[in-house]
Amino acid sequence: MKQIKKHNNIKPEHLQRKAMVYVRQSTNRQVLQNKESQRLQYGLQYHAKEYGFREVEIIDDDLGLSASPGARHREGFERLLSQVALGEVGIIFSWEASRMSRNDKDWCHLFEVCGLFDTLIGDEEHIYNPNNIDDQLVLGIRATMSVVELKILKTRMLAGMEEKARRGELKRRPSPGYVWNSSDQMVKDPDKRVQDAIALIFVKFKEIESIRQTFLWFHNHNVELPVNEFGNGACTIKWKLPTKSFIGDVLRNVVYAGAYIWGRRVTEKKIIDGRVVKRTGKLLSPEEARVLIKDHHESYISWETFIENQKIISNNNLNLSGSNEVAGAVRHGQGLLSGILRCGHCGRKLHVRYWGKSGTSARYLCKGDFESGGKYCIGFGGSLVDRRFSKELLKMITPYGIEASIQASAHLASLGNEEEKILLQKIKQLEYEEKRSFEQYNEVDPRNRLVADELEKRWNQKLEEIEQVRKQLSVYKNKKQIVNERDEKILRKLGEDFESVWESPHCIPLLRKKIIRTVIQEVIVTYSEETNDLQFIIHWQGGCHTSFTMQKVKSGCYRTDKKDIEIIRKMSMRYGDDAIACVLNKLGRKTGRGNRWNEGRVTACRKREGIKGQKRTRKDQEILSLVQASKYLGVGHSTIEKLVAHKIIGKEQIVPLAPWEIKKSDLDSERVKKIISYLHKTGKLVFDEKDIYIQTTLFND
Repeated sequence: MKQIKKHNNIKPEHLQRKAMVYVRQSTNRQVLQNKESQRLQYGLQYHAKEYGFREVEIIDDDLGLSASPGARHREGFERLLSQVALGEVGIIFSWEASRMSRNDKDWCHLFEVCGLFDTLIGDEEHIYNPNNIDDQLVLGIRATMSVVELKILKTRMLAGMEEKARRGELKRRPSPGYVWNSSDQMVKDPDKRVQDAIALIFVKFKEIESIRQTFLWFHNHNVELPVNEFGNGACTIKWKLPTKSFIGDVLRNVVYAGAYIWGRRVTEKKIIDGRVVKRTGKLLSPEEARVLIKDHHESYISWETFIENQKIISNNNLNLSGSNEVAGAVRHGQGLLSGILRCGHCGRKLHVRYWGKSGTSARYLCKGDFESGGKYCIGFGGSLVDRRFSKELLKMITPYGIEASIQASAHLASLGNEEEKILLQKIKQLEYEEKRSFEQYNEVDPRNRLVADELEKRWNQKLEEIEQVRKQLSVYKNKKQIVNERDEKILRKLGEDFESVWESPHCIPLLRKKIIRTVIQEVIVTYSEETNDLQFIIHWQGGCHTSFTMQKVKSGCYRTDKKDIEIIRKMSMRYGDDAIACVLNKLGRKTGRGNRWNEGRVTACRKREGIKGQKRTRKDQEILSLVQASKYLGVGHSTIEKLVAHKIIGKEQIVPLAPWEIKKSDLDSERVKKIISYLHKTGKLVFDEKDIYIQTTLFND
């Protein structure tokens, strides 16, 4: 029989309780690779049995978790403390002090709890009693050494990383479009398709000047971008449609400007639930980073272009957050002056609001102190203002029309080349993958059907992908604009008459807005209630100022017909604005501006006339429409119409062509029930009750 070891600190009352073995490793990498440390820690359970402990419990919940200050919550350590506090633990075994904790707070808490409940602390060589002064001193020194050791290791590691980073040699996960070569140098990805795809992001952002619109362009044109995926120590490229955050990350990354950066993010420490938690704070500017090495590797854009892009992104973000200092990104919509109009009364920027389903009716508004319960400063329609403003603009920029036409010609000639290039490269890659799939399929034994079928499936899938991309390329080529010599001559001729170019339907609002932003810094607008005039002061780029005045169109100039108002007043008591608009259109009625009615126009008219109502028709359980009545009885519309024609049930209409109103009580009458029941049985619609009860047989004529 094996002899039990004796120790002065181990008493019989300790042996009556269980022994706990605490196992921990700091990282998942250590868990996977350092198996010897695990073996030694788990071996402490046999060490506990040698001292006579019959029940031994192992706590290994914290494998892969750090015990340093600020580390995330350790459930295993908390469970260990709770069982000690319940008086169930006689001794705690750990391979060394650092396994239990790397911070003073947890050590002190452990000492206190173990001392209160007379729980011993042991390792492979020693057994310590927390209530013994000498043992307490030794444990305190070991705990302090564990904490200091961690700090020294961390300091040395960070110092080594920073020194290596200052040389530009610290290898980090490469961004899409870059790889580390065999000489530990960052170089562009050798895949030309990857290079062109990343370069396309910067090309499109230069044209559009908006992260969101750049993201939408890639999605609308179904252009995929390379994304790095890391796993099992390797990096693989996956082609997928980009997210908005991916586009933003690429545009903000200094790596693409040929710079090496390290220490750009600030780490903040906060106390949450009594614990110190580290959180990554704001992103510092490149100049504020701890390490910044320009011209470190081959770039996709110049440093100057990168700085310019950051200014554009910053201005766009300021504009979205309500800043009055910048114009913001050029956005879609018909309002030409969006982002550059400023109120001359309160100094706020005017925003544009679009009306109607098509969003073509623009209106400029200055909120003033509206959000604080006040009124709008200025509000006016955009169509007439944009038209008058265009005339003032053309006076100034017509002399430069020829130069603009030359630039437009060059732009059209190169338009879409990037997209075509990306599609051709995608086809080449798919053809290579298809060839590989065919070779694998061709080499497999045909008798092995399970493998052969799967390889054939993969091969056919690649063929289908190639066909889809080719169709996409064919559609694109048909839409592509090719500028020949004749077209170029026409463009140059139009440059002499820039007004024709400006008024052309091919000149989209987005292009007009870019032209306006190029030559105009800001427009100040004021309104005079006495004269009903709008005065515009144009601040041109370069310091020149011009102004013009125009009459504001009053909202009362386009009055709704009294007949239409009366229809709205009658129907709004029961129907929503959508149903009212439908009836008005059926009657051939038009708005004061000569437009078709819709829900928004009915709502505006109703509010203007002080008519109460609702946007959507509320359900009435007792009043049914023709469609609802048909569903309720389970018959067709014609049956309901015949019942109404024979005056078996009644119907009402508020106005002609309005929905029918049929009382549910009429449908629930005995007579109607008998007619519908006889209809379902025989297929005959009989309105005379006497005829319903006649028994028909085969002998009847």
